[in-house]
Amino acid sequence: MKVRILASACRDLLDGYKFYEQQSPRISDYFLDAIYSDIDALVLTAGIHPKYFGNYHRLLSKRFPFAIYYRVEKRTALVYAILDCRRSPAWARERMA
Repeated sequence: MKVRILASACRDLLDGYKFYEQQSPRISDYFLDAIYSDIDALVLTAGIHPKYFGNYHRLLSKRFPFAIYYRVEKRTALVYAILDCRRSPAWARERMA
């Protein structure tokens, strides 16, 4: 399985990085490492996660309160969003619409 991170998810990742950068540069680097590790796991696990907001699978990050939303198309996991779970569920629903 291939994994492709779309531009929308890259923007989300950058937003999360900036948030943690304000806390500590070490935490922001760890955030990126942790999220990329979760995304890398999709090579083996894509498609097994529950679906939310229609046809998006949701993978919860192991180390940070973030959810990775993706779809599987033609043996490729397309990552559409990386959203902060501390935000309103209504915001996430609207973002994924």
